[in-house]
Amino acid sequence: MSTSNRIIVTVTGQDRVGIIAAVSTILAEANANILDISQTTLQEFFAMIMMVDLSQASVPLEEIKRRLKAKGEEMGLRVDAQHEDVFKYMHRI
Repeated sequence: MSTSNRIIVTVTGQDRVGIIAAVSTILAEANANILDISQTTLQEFFAMIMMVDLSQASVPLEEIKRRLKAKGEEMGLRVDAQHEDVFKYMHRI
């Protein structure tokens, strides 16, 4: 069983102003710490992946996922969050 408190947040969709700010605000409000972030824009498409530490989070993972998904829907984006162990398992070669 893992003792990791890290999650992977992925964001994809049409590029627009404020994506990083919106996602990072939700995480900051939950006292979640962004450990690493990578983002790129391919023509008009935006893609971002973040590693986030929830060890000091004031909100449970399921609520963070709900808030991120709702913000994504509001902005026309797909926003997913999964525990890093699930992400590793799903993306193993």
